[in-house]
Formats: sequence, structure tokens, C-alpha cells
Amino acid sequence: MARRRGDVAIQPLDPPADCGLCPRLVAYRRENQAKQPDWFNGAVASFGPRDARLLIVGLAPGATGANRTARPFTGDFAGDLLYDTLAGHGFSTGTYDRRADDGLTLVDCRITNAVRCVPPQNKPVGAEIKTCRQFLVAELAQEPKPRAILALGRIAHDSLLTTLELRRAAHPFAHCARHDVGNGQILFDSYHCSRYNTNTGRLTPAMFNDVFQMIREEIGAN
Repeated sequence: MARRRGDVAIQPLDPPADCGLCPRLVAYRRENQAKQPDWFNGAVASFGPRDARLLIVGLAPGATGANRTARPFTGDFAGDLLYDTLAGHGFSTGTYDRRADDGLTLVDCRITNAVRCVPPQNKPVGAEIKTCRQFLVAELAQEPKPRAILALGRIAHDSLLTTLELRRAAHPFAHCARHDVGNGQILFDSYHCSRYNTNTGRLTPAMFNDVFQMIREEIGAN
């Protein structure tokens, strides 16, 4: 997948929609294609400007969300909470309407996932996380680098630490945690904005808002 610039291999930021790297995810994609042929059913590209100061990293596309619409966190409950919160902190313009063509634009913010294809039961396995990490490596290698990185959930947090070659024991995951990861970058943690977490009270809109308030204070206004 890598292209070359001179003698240096350049890793693409996004896998092709029909990425075939993970057999289990490919098989699940084909099942979804048979059931919902009008859906996107592919590896989901990152969303937002490449020079954004905030990079948000989620787990994987939702089965009826990004897997359907082809845009991260678009079309399911997690997206409702995420995009509403982003708007409240000045990280977007336009109106979120659960569609990739709703005209929403991210401002100084970019969204990606640790795993780019929807996994069965929203649970990627270790080998899939490892295989897809090459695209996260490419995201973090861009210039200018993001000032703030937000991990939504422990899996995104752990994959980011591996990408950054940092020890997990030195940077434990916790909601509203702030980690100095070097190179002038700060890693923030939040519980994932999934329906399960909000329904059980593990994450409330106020708790989610607190994380973005920390980020805004860190990077300043647009």
C-alpha cells in the first residue's frame, strides 16, 4: 500500500475502501454487503483537515453508523453526542444531520479510528488492531502534528501509546486523564461516547463536555 518519495516509503493515511488486510473483517463486510447492498460497507477514511490541532481517535466504525455512511461517527448515537459536543466547543460549523452529505465541516479537528473497518459486535481483535495501526502511524506522522490527541476508550488509548512507543504503565487510561507524550503533544482520555456507556451512566454529556473543555484550554481558541 505504501508509495515512495525518493528512497522513502510513504504510508497512505487511509486504507482503500475494499481493504483486504484482515480476513475476519473482510468476511463480515461481505455479510453486510449482502444484507445492505446500498450501505458503504468498507474501510472508513479519516474526516477533517490534515493540519488540525486536535486529532480524535475512536475504536472502529459502527455497524449502522460509519459503516453505512462512510464518515466517522456519522449515523449512530455515538455521533450524536460527539458532534453536538464538538459544535459546542467551536470544532465544527454547519449542522450535523447523521449523513455524510449534511454539509458539516470540522474546524481545527480531525477524526479517525484505531480500526478502519467495522468489526463483528464492535469488538476488533488484537491482530486487527495491530494490522490497522499502520494508518494511525501515518496520521501521527503528518506535519504539522496535532497539538492534542483525544483517545475515545481504552483500546484507542492503548493503540496510540503503542504508536507513540510509550509504556502503558506510565500513561494509564482514565476519563479526563491528561498525558504529556512528548513533541509538544498532549494525549487526553475519555470514556467512549457509545450508547452503552451513556445508558449506564459511565459517561454523561457533562463528563464528555469536561474533556473538551480541557482540550480547548490546552490548545486555545481557533
